[in-house]
Amino acid sequence: MPAGLKRFILWDYQRGVWQYDVMCAVIVIFIAFTPREWFRDQPRIPHASQITSLPSQGESVFWIESELIASVPEPTRLKDLGKILSARTGKTQVLTRIEPIFDSEKEVKGYMAFARP
Repeated sequence: MPAGLKRFILWDYQRGVWQYDVMCAVIVIFIAFTPREWFRDQPRIPHASQITSLPSQGESVFWIESELIASVPEPTRLKDLGKILSARTGKTQVLTRIEPIFDSEKEVKGYMAFARP
């Protein structure tokens, strides 16, 4: 192995020399311009804590925070929430039912949404 390559791999240059600066620039360029697909990195879903996918058999089950659908009228809730889930998950979600979950004081804490694949 050539001596220059060995020194580069082992990072054997002192700070402040041009070789050190070149290696740092190569690393920064790699980080900045590497396509995210190479590392299977996905964009973060905004407000992801408002919707949580729960493990289940067959149907897809989601926990929905009550604030997310508080302003959605009851008659259109299934359809509108299906659109919200599709936008957030990137998959078409057809909701079959929504069940409110109450706390011990009978206040709605959230909703369980059931979707078919």
